[in-house]
Amino acid sequence: MKVAFVLVKCQLGQVERVANQVMEIDGVSEVHSVTGPWDLLVKLYAGDYDAFGDVIPGRLQKIPGVRDTETLLAFRAFKAQV
Repeated sequence: MKVAFVLVKCQLGQVERVANQVMEIDGVSEVHSVTGPWDLLVKLYAGDYDAFGDVIPGRLQKIPGVRDTETLLAFRAFKAQV
């Protein structure tokens, strides 16, 4: 599975509604409210990188209240050794 992190800016007062709709998208595993210039951080899984091209502009960016997104594709995950 491939992983992407999507930063989302929402219209004022729409963060919770947008987050709830984002959680309904297949492949979304987590949605976090964050500080800074972005409102939400979304962790998204797909079978390949091409699938993100369908899900992000095709579903996530079409949610009413989404103003802007920035996508970060993950190439490798690192795990702390215990």
